[in-house]
Amino acid sequence: MSGWKDNIHFVLVEPLEPGNIGASARAVKNMGFKNLCLVNPPVEFRTDARKFARNALDILEPAKVYDSLADAVGDKTFIAGTTRRKGLRRGIMLPAAAGAIEIANMATRNKVAILFGRESKGLYNNEIDECAFMLNIPSSEEQPSLNLSQAVLIIAYELSKCAADAHDHAVKKKRFDNTALPEELLPHEKVSPLYEKIAGILEIMEYAPKGERELLKKTVTNLKRFIGRSGLTEKELNMLLGFCAKVEKLAAKNHARQN
Repeated sequence: MSGWKDNIHFVLVEPLEPGNIGASARAVKNMGFKNLCLVNPPVEFRTDARKFARNALDILEPAKVYDSLADAVGDKTFIAGTTRRKGLRRGIMLPAAAGAIEIANMATRNKVAILFGRESKGLYNNEIDECAFMLNIPSSEEQPSLNLSQAVLIIAYELSKCAADAHDHAVKKKRFDNTALPEELLPHEKVSPLYEKIAGILEIMEYAPKGERELLKKTVTNLKRFIGRSGLTEKELNMLLGFCAKVEKLAAKNHARQN
């Protein structure tokens, strides 16, 4: 099946075991997807990974390898993460089934990256900060940790149900606020500079007391998640950048007057 499924990219961040990479490729193909991305995998992973990929070599062989997460998600509009841990630090948390619906909605017209963390450590906090929300797979408290390829399979399965449940094998086009989706949202690499601008504006406005760097960081992270869940068009981005430029100009003029 093509269409929105082709816009889903399963991103394994620094996977350690070649077997998990191969099994993940198999899981991706099992559920009718095709895009597997790897961030800093083991140098020689393909030989052992092939043994676990079985009939999914057409997913494993063309899998894109990236040196950094920024490179992997640069051309993606929407980023979601996966985690077994819960907590306020991890932002909005959705059960896998509910999150899959939101991802499929966004994928009707936009590239989506779903991040899967390291086998031993998961995703780091700075990687989680790039995600609009986190997906959680309910599991036993006695053994909560899932194998990497198992997690990929479950998320891919929940996504595949979105197609099976739709009358015309296409996900209903809607946004989180139930308005119509825009024709095109900007990729992550074009929106990222906005957050640096916003951080600078917050400092100019003295949003937080001096020395409260953590408050500024949390505010920007929350804005990233907010914008990440809906996306930005080019017109909207230019509007926000224009607002930031205006504030910077006024601040510079006031500073010049005081001196």
